[in-house]
Amino acid sequence: MTEPTIVIGGGLGGLAAAIHLALAGRRVQLFEKNDCVGGKASQVRAQGYTFGTGPSLMTMPWVARQLFEKAGRRLEDYLTLTALDSTCRYRWPDGTEFNAYQSLPLLMDEIARLEPRDVAGLLGFLRYGARIYGAVAEPFLLHPFDGIADLVKPALFRDSWKIDSLRTVDQAVRSYFRSPYLRQVFNRYATYNGSSPYRAPATFNLIAYIEFIEGGWYVQGGMYRLVEAIAQLAREVGVEIHTNAPVERIELRDRAACGVVVGGERIGARDVVVNADPRYAYERLLPGRAPMATKLGRLEPSCSGFVLLLGVRRQYAQLAHHNIFFSHDYPREFQAIFEKRVPAPDPTVYVCASSQTDPQHAPPGHTNMFVLVNAPAADGRIKWAREAQGYRDAVVAKLERMGLDGLNQQIAYEQIITPDDLATRYNATGGAIYGLASNTMWSAFLRPPLRARETPGLYFVGGGTHPGGGIPLVLLSGRAVAERVVADGRETKQRVAVS
Repeated sequence: MTEPTIVIGGGLGGLAAAIHLALAGRRVQLFEKNDCVGGKASQVRAQGYTFGTGPSLMTMPWVARQLFEKAGRRLEDYLTLTALDSTCRYRWPDGTEFNAYQSLPLLMDEIARLEPRDVAGLLGFLRYGARIYGAVAEPFLLHPFDGIADLVKPALFRDSWKIDSLRTVDQAVRSYFRSPYLRQVFNRYATYNGSSPYRAPATFNLIAYIEFIEGGWYVQGGMYRLVEAIAQLAREVGVEIHTNAPVERIELRDRAACGVVVGGERIGARDVVVNADPRYAYERLLPGRAPMATKLGRLEPSCSGFVLLLGVRRQYAQLAHHNIFFSHDYPREFQAIFEKRVPAPDPTVYVCASSQTDPQHAPPGHTNMFVLVNAPAADGRIKWAREAQGYRDAVVAKLERMGLDGLNQQIAYEQIITPDDLATRYNATGGAIYGLASNTMWSAFLRPPLRARETPGLYFVGGGTHPGGGIPLVLLSGRAVAERVVADGRETKQRVAVS
């Protein structure tokens, strides 16, 4: 029997890669260390509450739709997507509120309420975002580049001025919006890839553009339904999925990946695709590859997260499905996370209350609250085992001050998840949610490439490589790495035939 292509890790990127490889005729085995696939797109059920613990907003749904169409299926036959009227409700300490409506007329009215002159700013920002998208979609998103050599493409040089890489996200946002509230809203999108708006290149304003133009969706039943649907598709096309099966080592022969060790048993492989933090893979799975791990260790990690799962014995009319409770001093918050590398004293708090849209996610009259605060990736300085409870109390107190009266007394169920927990569960160095930060204009180019140059037959997929983190991007990463694996296989056959 032909040796399989082995995928290590069952996150969405790994599942997508496995599907594309199986459709290309490969025999594919996927090994996941946890008891379920999905990676960070996971789910917790407890005491009648359901919590999504990963991405909570579906953007660019056409990417997932294309994955199913490639297999001759329809996404809509597996799950239901519901467009949200507003992608988020924002609140500030002074009581100001802003709804990010998906209807452009409603959004313009909402902006005019804060600063009438910023309506024109919004339209200018959207034109600017379209220019960036046109320049980066093909070379970076739809066909992720495979190393520095790809940067010499003529199209990239021709369009380089369009991507606004010499300003920061904040500097560009300030050029379009006068309102300090709106500046904070648009700056927040830098956190979608774990970066600071005061350091990340303005190219990442693309994220806000995509969400405001294409909209946001809720997957009925919760985002984990998307994981279940993609896992079902993987099995239907022949992918062999093994859970509770941590890979202990990647085997090498003549410097090339040739198999893995699982449960003490060696399994030969035609190729190995790693859907895990590349630094972890080099440190723990690849014998003799410590220099590469050291190189990656010098690069700045993305932020991690401090998470509370709260089952609450009441409902709050002021809560939308997605909510942001902003800090008073946004620059100081990012300075704490990325420069001082400590939890922000006054953090911005994200609350997803999916029971507002999907009542089955909480008992009648109750609310499920997934609470996320950006935190520095763990490096040993913060002893979360000691600090977690105090930080939890501070976050809950902030939510009470900003309108969720009596929250602490109404909590019926809770779970705390720290950066240390994320590091352990997902083999993510420091619990960094998005791999490496994108806080310089060169950061994107320093991400590990899809193909490991120094190890033939070894590939990476997911948020730790190109094009980056987030559901649509890791699905695109899965397609791109599968194309690379198949193309390399053809090149190898041609060389053998010629020789």
